[in-house]
Amino acid sequence: MDYEDFLLAKTSIGESSGFKPVFMPDCLFDFQEYLADWAIRKGRCAIFADCGMGKTPIELVWAENVARKANGKVLLLTVMAVTRQMEKEGEKFGIKATRSMDGKPNGNITVTNYEKLHMFNPDDYVGVVADESSILKNFDGSRKQEITAFTRKMKYRLLASATPSPNDFTELGTSSECLGYMGYIDMLNKYFKNNMNNSARGRMQGEVIKWRFKGHAEEAFWDWVAGWAIAVRKPSDIGFDDNGFILPELTTSEHIVEHKTRQEDHLFALPAIGLNEQRKERRATIDERCDKVSEIVNQKKDPSIVWCHMNDEGDLLEKWLYDSVQISGKDSDAKKEEKFLQFLNGDVKVLITKPKIGAWGLNFQHCNHMTFFPSHSFEQYYQAVRRCWRFGQEKPVHVDIITSEGEKGVLNNLQRKEQDAINMFKSLTGKVLASAKPKKLTKYTNKMESPPWL
Repeated sequence: MDYEDFLLAKTSIGESSGFKPVFMPDCLFDFQEYLADWAIRKGRCAIFADCGMGKTPIELVWAENVARKANGKVLLLTVMAVTRQMEKEGEKFGIKATRSMDGKPNGNITVTNYEKLHMFNPDDYVGVVADESSILKNFDGSRKQEITAFTRKMKYRLLASATPSPNDFTELGTSSECLGYMGYIDMLNKYFKNNMNNSARGRMQGEVIKWRFKGHAEEAFWDWVAGWAIAVRKPSDIGFDDNGFILPELTTSEHIVEHKTRQEDHLFALPAIGLNEQRKERRATIDERCDKVSEIVNQKKDPSIVWCHMNDEGDLLEKWLYDSVQISGKDSDAKKEEKFLQFLNGDVKVLITKPKIGAWGLNFQHCNHMTFFPSHSFEQYYQAVRRCWRFGQEKPVHVDIITSEGEKGVLNNLQRKEQDAINMFKSLTGKVLASAKPKKLTKYTNKMESPPWL
């Protein structure tokens, strides 16, 4: 290794540990084949491709290549109710992927959901795919720690998500850590500094710790991310034709409902300040907000998805909405899948559920309308909308956002996070892709002269 290569290795840009593809189906779009080829050659990497861009076939092709090349088995992790969808997609592309819910390998590519991971033995597998890998975003989360521990010794790892960390790119460090590159805390200390001038994270003495780039570190940060990740929102981001991948129009309407009863000692509703007040406001306006949803949805002839956050909201909506089915946390996994299929097959017109249950991985292009109660989680909102507004949707999509006067601050925060997400993806699809290959360090030819005293 010469000195230039030694310095390049110090840049922390992810090395390639993959191989030349040994299998590539003819049915992939050109940009999908490019992404699959890149991921296979990389070995350990992340693909942040927008909803409907074909992450599922890319994941399956990657898994098939790893299984053939390493002569071993690959575990494909996904979210609830998507395992059967993975099996069907595999059949479509000539790749056998089989469900397992008991912890035992089932063929070369075993598909299971994250809730069953504790039943599986990492020693049985040579590679792992984490579908909807934004599940890793919580640094302190038990799920993130479980997945990272499971994959720690595996040579081949693939993360795939549409929203790696939609409004906080410091959380890209959890993906890097899972892939075996730089750890989250190491990443923060190398590229960022915080308002406390220490290595702490989260809250300290009640104060939220905020991170920002160190001087001149932003360009180096995106170069580092480009070493192990690629981000695509449309084919033209990586030089391909967008034909067939242009989304229909998305429109939103905001509905502000009023309290039926006036707040004591106040002429009008005051904005809820802080999480406690916002929770009280949400509970106090359940009837008004659900009534507005029923007014909108019951007059529609086509399918609708109604997103809620509380059990009381879901139960009330189920009573008031015609031809509806509610999927709640108390339902068994089998019951959830059965109800999702009812909606997909057109047996019911309206699906009522929470974003944390149904906003990841599922395809509902047959539906082009939804209602949403806003929360502080932009990721939940983004994923919920993307169940319908995705490539393959043929109709314009409309979202009705219903909130109360007191919760307008929540809606404003959600809109701010949306703009943050747009800015982050500009960096991912711009700087990351522009520097997708590690840059060779500049060779300086000017001679240095020692000072006379030496």
